[in-house]
Amino acid sequence: MIMNKTIFCINGINLPVIVLDIAVIGSGCAGFNAADWLYTFGRKNIAIITEGVNMGTSRNTGSDKQTYYKLSLASDGEDSVAQMAADLFAGGGVNGDTALAEAAGSVRSFIKLCNLGVPFPVNEYGEYVGYKTDHDPRQRATSAGPLTSKMMTECLEKVVRDKGVLILDGMTAIKLLTSKDGVEGLLCLDHTSLNSETLGLTIIRAKRVLLATGGPAGCYLNSVYPESQTGMSGLALEAGAMGANLQEWQYGLASLKFRWNVSGTYQQVLPRYISVDKDGVEREFLLDYYKDACRALDMVFLKGYQWPFDTNKIYGSSFIDILVHHETAVLGRRVYMDYRCNPTGLEQGFGGLGKETYQYLSNSDALFGTPIERLKKMNEPAIDLYKQHGIDLYHEPLEIGVCAQHHNGGIAVDANWQSTVHGLYVAGEAAGTFGVHRPGGSALNSTQVGSLRAAEHIACTTQVETEITPEFQAMAVKEAASLIEQMKNTIKPNLPSNVESHRNRMAGVMSRYAGHLRDTKGMAALVDDLRALMENFFCESSISGPNELLFLMKNRDIFITQMAVLSSMQKSAEQTGSHGSALVVSDNGQMVSANLSLRYMEGKPLPNNSRIITYKNGTAFVSEYEPVRPLPKSDGWFENVWNDFRKRTRNIFGGC
Repeated sequence: MIMNKTIFCINGINLPVIVLDIAVIGSGCAGFNAADWLYTFGRKNIAIITEGVNMGTSRNTGSDKQTYYKLSLASDGEDSVAQMAADLFAGGGVNGDTALAEAAGSVRSFIKLCNLGVPFPVNEYGEYVGYKTDHDPRQRATSAGPLTSKMMTECLEKVVRDKGVLILDGMTAIKLLTSKDGVEGLLCLDHTSLNSETLGLTIIRAKRVLLATGGPAGCYLNSVYPESQTGMSGLALEAGAMGANLQEWQYGLASLKFRWNVSGTYQQVLPRYISVDKDGVEREFLLDYYKDACRALDMVFLKGYQWPFDTNKIYGSSFIDILVHHETAVLGRRVYMDYRCNPTGLEQGFGGLGKETYQYLSNSDALFGTPIERLKKMNEPAIDLYKQHGIDLYHEPLEIGVCAQHHNGGIAVDANWQSTVHGLYVAGEAAGTFGVHRPGGSALNSTQVGSLRAAEHIACTTQVETEITPEFQAMAVKEAASLIEQMKNTIKPNLPSNVESHRNRMAGVMSRYAGHLRDTKGMAALVDDLRALMENFFCESSISGPNELLFLMKNRDIFITQMAVLSSMQKSAEQTGSHGSALVVSDNGQMVSANLSLRYMEGKPLPNNSRIITYKNGTAFVSEYEPVRPLPKSDGWFENVWNDFRKRTRNIFGGC
């Protein structure tokens, strides 16, 4: 597809302008799906803007068998849209209309992926049988293997490329241009022209923007997100979009050398947990905290499908996370999962294990051998995955830590995935449709349903608008001129670059004080540091040359997001109480305490089934509680639905 391009002259510099109907930011599952549906619905003047088509979470993450959560589609899985919506809504802090939409759009979205070639397994009769995942009362989960989201992305990319949709690869969106009417366009950095007089700055005219940039991974230093993933939630927050439940994250055990969740089979084969001190002395540290070695193994087993850190399970499987954190962050040791030999507790066989652990291994024909032999029997691709990344589980232990893995909060959206800024839609993990708990794998369903809903709403309710008005030109020229000057001022070849140290410092403090363990004093100090840094961001930042502009502007986006996230976390702590010692563990007679919010500790729902919303107020962020929207009572009378559908989709189907 040929781009509609023009030029704006700014202080003697010719700045390129790309004119689009709709801009999709992000090239993961949600972004490609949005572009595909928009094209299908007749909107052809669209483009995918991506800093790297092969970057991001969708293409570069997974687990032992990455889960896709959908409505049950097998004969032994009695289910309904209403039941799935109720289960999503029960997570706490979830809006009922988005829960119902995600349930209702589940089958349509899942079958599309199957038809595009994602190899979700079926039995000999064609049933999509399922398994149970965390926070799932049924067996709705399915998987195409460790790389399910990668397969989804590749299949969706192929169909988008086959349709000729424009992909602006090597283009990073850095600022939304808005007016009182909503979105007007974007400022981006073109990676190929950073060293030119424009510093890569490119203006995009688009009155509809769909943000599909994934979770704000750059917030944390201890992270299982791929290193290519940082997120761009600050883009929306700075433009005035409201955040929802920004305090809600998923944390869990992950490998460090290669970032990957160690969930599912990695735990269920019962590896040996060892801790190594600075002198290389190792010990099975779980035995320091459990009198019964088999009880410790039962908790390790449960980590398989209770992978996310959950304070409702603080004295169950999530105690493993606490102990790993204690060994690493407090005692300064390194922790490994060792598959080479059996842990203490299995010397006399498997008879001492709990009923659930024993039955699972028995059903899997895995009551034998060492952990690596059991893993080969149950899930050999899980071994191959690490080998492909230079880690041989047959001959070396796997270093792990407690890491941020998924943001359950995000940008607030309505039932059509439109944010509080008119014309700005948000889909995938960047959207705040999840609450305190979510069924494992529901994020993949949300990428597909949310992007479908957004595309359909744009197609049904808007017309193509690509005029460059005098008002837009004046706004774009003003914003671009200011940004060029600010970016130029950061280029200081005679000073050492500080952008990486700034990012690592702020992300490290986030991991220390605002991760799965939260410290109110530490969070308050971090907010002060971030506010001071942002007030003089371009003056305080030093880069050696234009090639670091991408890192610089990503820092700015991350710091904005961190400020908003911390505001929400502080509000949560203020409402439910987070002072005093909530957990005490013993290390060789020494008592060590850690502060936890009481809500996390006791697993209370958000007050009155509410959620926390966060919005920009000047240079700061404000957070407050608001009630969630209830589950809708939809009209099931066919004639009424049909008439409404014909009116609503007239732009797509002509009112047939």
